[in-house]
Amino acid sequence: MDSTSQTSSKSQPIAAVLLSRAFDPEESKRILAEKIQQRPLFLCPSSPPPSDARAARRREREKKRLSRKKALKPKPLSANERRKLRLYEVPGSGQKYALFEPLHQLWLGYIREILGNEIYTGGEGAASKLTSADFHGAEVEVVRSGCVSRVGIRGIVIKDSRFTFEVVTKKNQRKVVPKEGTVFRIEVPLATATVTTTTEEGQGDDQPLPQQQQQTEAEQPKMIFEVHGEQFQFRSADRANKKFRSHFSKIL
Repeated sequence: MDSTSQTSSKSQPIAAVLLSRAFDPEESKRILAEKIQQRPLFLCPSSPPPSDARAARRREREKKRLSRKKALKPKPLSANERRKLRLYEVPGSGQKYALFEPLHQLWLGYIREILGNEIYTGGEGAASKLTSADFHGAEVEVVRSGCVSRVGIRGIVIKDSRFTFEVVTKKNQRKVVPKEGTVFRIEVPLATATVTTTTEEGQGDDQPLPQQQQQTEAEQPKMIFEVHGEQFQFRSADRANKKFRSHFSKIL
């Protein structure tokens, strides 16, 4: 190789020299321009990885996962924030007995369905079902209490918390009655009576009694339950999934 070719090969990059040996001059220039000179080169760090590289990668993945989770799901309110916003408090304008009477009628249908045939017999079967029932909408009356002034309070339960029953009385007053040391009475009227009438075709038809013959609420047969509040010191959601065992109660 003469000196001229050596000088030209030294001035050219090594990639161009290698391509010129394998391709034509025009083809080698095209490959050099399109696939080599305009292609970015990514460099890796030459320093050795840290000793806790696996832990660092795990922390980075956890950080990304938490950031995605926070973006998709808002942070729930804390108990202190819920109290400040008064989310579970009934406003004064809503503390009216007439507003909760439809809820009480719904609760009567619900408790009749829960008790089933035990509503006529009572006993341990009715007690086990009553312990897991929800009392929002039930009309309760305080028959015994460690505080004498609470005896006689009667109203519809608007909030069944862990330690208290919050009721609205017929005088549109809100009363908070603690469950501890209190016995509540619950009256469940039985189903409305029906009378069988005979049509012209001679077929029997069950129809409700006329309004003047229907029994009033006071005259309807009722099943009366007495509930010891100390045995119900659970939230209604937790009480529904809890299994109660029958045992002797020390409360007389």
